[in-house]
Amino acid sequence: MRVVATTSLGNLGEALTKPLAGLVCAFRFHADGLPEELNVDQPIEEGEGWLWLHFNLADARASHFLNNSVLAAPAKALLVSGDEHQQLHAGDACVYGILADLVCGLEGITEEIGFLHFVLTESVFISGRRHNLNAIEATKKALRRGLKVQTPSSLLEVITGQMIESLDRFADGLAAKLDKAEERILADEVNTDRQLIGSIRRITVRLHRQLVTLRMLIYRFGHDIEEGANPAFSLPTSKLGQRLDWLDTEIVELRDRSRLLQEEIALKDAEQTNRSLHVLAIVTTVFLPATLVAGIFGMNVGGLPFTKDESGFLSVMALTVGASALVYWLLRRSGALWK
Repeated sequence: MRVVATTSLGNLGEALTKPLAGLVCAFRFHADGLPEELNVDQPIEEGEGWLWLHFNLADARASHFLNNSVLAAPAKALLVSGDEHQQLHAGDACVYGILADLVCGLEGITEEIGFLHFVLTESVFISGRRHNLNAIEATKKALRRGLKVQTPSSLLEVITGQMIESLDRFADGLAAKLDKAEERILADEVNTDRQLIGSIRRITVRLHRQLVTLRMLIYRFGHDIEEGANPAFSLPTSKLGQRLDWLDTEIVELRDRSRLLQEEIALKDAEQTNRSLHVLAIVTTVFLPATLVAGIFGMNVGGLPFTKDESGFLSVMALTVGASALVYWLLRRSGALWK
């Protein structure tokens, strides 16, 4: 396939004579699918093959450039929009949409969810993001290692596959954290893991929501292609859907595990509270006679016994200790101390 880059961008051929503002990376794919990385600080020259242009949508100049393209109006509007809902649309001239991915930080995959906006035609794949996305970084590394991609729709398949791979690795990390937390919970060390487990449950709930949406979009996209959309935009929807099913099953299992661990922590907290209340009730009961005796002899009224006796204090103390000892003995005999 011999395609000139300017044919896909129409009246922006003049703009291609200078570096594109907000361009993060660019690749040209030759007829055999071999990628060639282009210098984003240089103008994109005309040539054979098709292009992948990836923009930073946080750069207003990139949005202005894309707004002036000859792409279909709905695709162009969605490409530069701030929408954060996953979408996948197929038409006769292009495929466009929004896909969710994990944000890539300085130390690797983070738990923050970002969104990839894209439009692809038969000769160009244009994408944009507002945060560094793990799937894009992984795709660029694979292309630099010589991964061959024949068509723009194949590049979308690669990026989607990288999204699934990154989520799978992230899920493995969450599972390892839950394993450690479970060991500590079984050892009654629950205080330090409460926040961690709550965070994992919140993350898995968010990921499950995004995976369900993506899976629905993939299957619907495959149905639209079968109903007569351009076959050049076809995707292996069955394969991707199956991988998403497996991944979603793993995420759901992690969500359920985190919920069960939260419930176990709550049960252990309840048991600890009950033990503390039990001890408090026993102490209160044992010293109740002493409190009663002290209250009686503390009344400022006449006729109290032992008021004239020099050993009255000792007698009252003996009565107090004896009453408390009797209550303690009764509690111990009834087994209430060990419940």
